[in-house]
Amino acid sequence: MPETFKAILISRDEDKNQTVEVTSLSEADLMEGDVTVAVEATTVNYKDGLAITGKAPVVRRWPLVPGIDFAGTVLSSDHPDWRKGDKVILNGWGVGEVHYGAYAGRARVSGDWLVPLPDGISTHDAMAVGTAGYTAMLCVMALERHGVLPQRGPVVVTGAAGGVGSVAVSIMSGLGYHVVASTGRSAEAAYLHELGAAEVIEREELSGPARPLGKERWAGGIDSVGSHTLANVLSMTAYGGAVAACGLAGGMDLPASVAPFILRGVSLLGVDSVMAPKELRIEAWRRIASDLDLGKLSALSRTIGFDDITEAARDIVEGRIRGRVVVDM
Repeated sequence: MPETFKAILISRDEDKNQTVEVTSLSEADLMEGDVTVAVEATTVNYKDGLAITGKAPVVRRWPLVPGIDFAGTVLSSDHPDWRKGDKVILNGWGVGEVHYGAYAGRARVSGDWLVPLPDGISTHDAMAVGTAGYTAMLCVMALERHGVLPQRGPVVVTGAAGGVGSVAVSIMSGLGYHVVASTGRSAEAAYLHELGAAEVIEREELSGPARPLGKERWAGGIDSVGSHTLANVLSMTAYGGAVAACGLAGGMDLPASVAPFILRGVSLLGVDSVMAPKELRIEAWRRIASDLDLGKLSALSRTIGFDDITEAARDIVEGRIRGRVVVDM
């Protein structure tokens, strides 16, 4: 009999009713790919929560193993870049959306989707960072390319107690930025200060309808919320500043005016982590290894087991999780 492993499988019936079950799979059940990886650690991202709860149409192939990122060890490879025993990371590329994902003991994927695990980072550490933290680093790099450096002034991070926000606060404070952390959970203020936030503001300051232009409060920002929050952040960004947008937890709409763009020269930088080029991914993970204080990972993450994934997925969608969740596989 072939070796089997546990997996979470999302299915849907003819009436589009979704079911989530724990099942057993073998490598013969996996989808096409030229590299097979033993999944050692994964995580629960907001997108994973949407997929498992069915709150948004993340899954586009049925049935599907969810989980958009993982870290592990190559078991076999027909790809020239990878050999058995290599430690690798995967983020995005439609894994957990249209291709079997991380919530299984094994994953078979294209070797072009993998990046090497940086020296000095364990697979557990990599998933304490995960797609959320990798996205945060892409946002930091986008701001840097635009010239939003620490000497330009404060930066704001919205959704600061979430996965992207927590890592963004930690990275940017470590780089010397004066970080203003916006959160809807005032009880998390001490946590955000521990990560390096210089100021913590209430989400309500940014959640109402935005004025065309507000008082200039920051040189730039990282936004994972969207909607009115992003509109307010843009209206309060100083002349020549920039905001990196990477999420839509508050909505896909952007009820803003063109005033920040044409009167203050503000730039809106879209950041995509799913299809980002491999060179950019490798650079982001190199920067994570060098610029993120790995000692803070224990403060911004907690570890759960495979059997706790479904509950964590519900919790993250309901806003009951702070920071990052690592799944020890």
